[in-house]
Amino acid sequence: MCTAALAASLTTAAVVTNTPVAGAGEAEPTPDSPQAAERGDARLDLPGQLADPVVPPAAGGAATEGAAGIPATALDAYKRAEVAVAAALPKCKLPWQLVAGIGRVESVHASGYGLKDDGTTERPIRGPRLDGNGYEKILDTDKGEFDGDTEYDRAFGPLQFIPSTWATWKADGNGDGKRDANNIYDAALGAGLYLCSGGKDLSLPADLDRAILSYNNSREYVNSVLGYMRQYQQDGTAGIPNPPVGTYPTPPTPTVPTPPHVPAPNPPATKPTPTPKPDPKPTPDPKPTPKPDPSTPTPAPATLAKLEQVGDARLEAEAGSTFADGVRFKAVLSDGKPAVGQVVLFAVEKDTTGGTGFVFGDEASVVVRTDAQGIATAPRLKAGPKAGTFTLRTSAYDKLQFTVALDGKVTEKPAEKPLALTRADAGGAVEVAAGTPVKGLQFLAAREGKPEAGVQVTATLVTGKPGAWVPVDPKSATGPFFKGAADGQKLFTLELPKTGADGKVSLPDLLTTDAPAGTYHLRLTTADGAELVLDLTVTAPKAEPKA
Repeated sequence: MCTAALAASLTTAAVVTNTPVAGAGEAEPTPDSPQAAERGDARLDLPGQLADPVVPPAAGGAATEGAAGIPATALDAYKRAEVAVAAALPKCKLPWQLVAGIGRVESVHASGYGLKDDGTTERPIRGPRLDGNGYEKILDTDKGEFDGDTEYDRAFGPLQFIPSTWATWKADGNGDGKRDANNIYDAALGAGLYLCSGGKDLSLPADLDRAILSYNNSREYVNSVLGYMRQYQQDGTAGIPNPPVGTYPTPPTPTVPTPPHVPAPNPPATKPTPTPKPDPKPTPDPKPTPKPDPSTPTPAPATLAKLEQVGDARLEAEAGSTFADGVRFKAVLSDGKPAVGQVVLFAVEKDTTGGTGFVFGDEASVVVRTDAQGIATAPRLKAGPKAGTFTLRTSAYDKLQFTVALDGKVTEKPAEKPLALTRADAGGAVEVAAGTPVKGLQFLAAREGKPEAGVQVTATLVTGKPGAWVPVDPKSATGPFFKGAADGQKLFTLELPKTGADGKVSLPDLLTTDAPAGTYHLRLTTADGAELVLDLTVTAPKAEPKA
């Protein structure tokens, strides 16, 4: 499924339960896309106090220096978008701070427009008409459905989508069944999918630059977005209350031409309608609708309050091996009950092991939902190929973000113990008379005394001395040999069948026809260096008694 189609069908709930992958080589937005066109002042000339909201002091002290305040609902929307996109397009590595940087530049996170808890705004956020007067000329593409303008398009919503762009990339970021770019949850998810399209990896500077230019083809815009993104990444963020509606210039709304007045024709004379007689039965007063008792406030819904590790599982494994069972985390609500169905993101970060990842596909991140006990279990991890460290970040999002970081360690794989080849038959010296085959030789391949199956053993007749063995010359050799497939064919090197489950392999008959009396050497070897040299003694044939 292509990313655009994914966006059209995606909800937060769907993302975390079904993770389609973007098609390779699909079409993607470019700096020439409508979304990237010159579309006016993205901040819509908000007053200074709304453009740069003051960060409230931290609990018990002054505000952290450099902390950047983001309205709580906007911050929640950006982080939910990161989780959803991580599930759908894990290789994109979309940071929520990038979406937040765009939201900051485009509308100051919907500040001044009355951002509500559900992601909507009290006042619409619309850019200037794209009529070619100072901006790109884009004729209406949505019949005013999104931007309220039936003649020209306008950028709209907290993330300032062009209508034609939203028609392709619209998504449901809060699971309410709607796809509305005027809602910051939907807009944030749509923006994340748009930025990730075309198989981008946003951890790569070139892909990151390309993605932002496709949103607004301006180097100044790119620099501004990156500046805010890095500020959010380095200085941290403080969730602040959603600001109220501010005083800001409202773009003029196009007027619909009024058709000329046409006087209605005089109706023909009619007989006067007789006055109805009053009903003798009076109508009883309607019963008043009972009002809720204000003294009994509706309890606020429970929200995520804690994310904690279950047990004390440690993340340590040898290079190339699989870690023990996945670590588990429990999500708890503010009322003390387990957070059932809570989305939890597991991500491998700061990896120096050459690629520690989850067992399926070696992915670096995965999204899991908690079970009926509020527990999310991370899939098993496979250690990278070299020693090093990594961090497993576990995050859950609600009105606040909860993150637990576990340090992991990958150790060097110990050197493999050497393989040994030994006699598995009765043993003893091997001595036969010339013309008598050597039969019944069997060998065992074992490592630390444990039989090893599947070992390839090669048998070769050699000459020389220990440490300097060389194969005999087939053209001049006259000693023992193996029978080849063709009649009369002599083989002096033979690849034996692989060892069985018991680690054993048998040697075919070794023929000594016409072999001169003497000592010969049979060398058995394996690919990983195991060696066994067997001495074979051939005696002269016994003289037949004379008649």
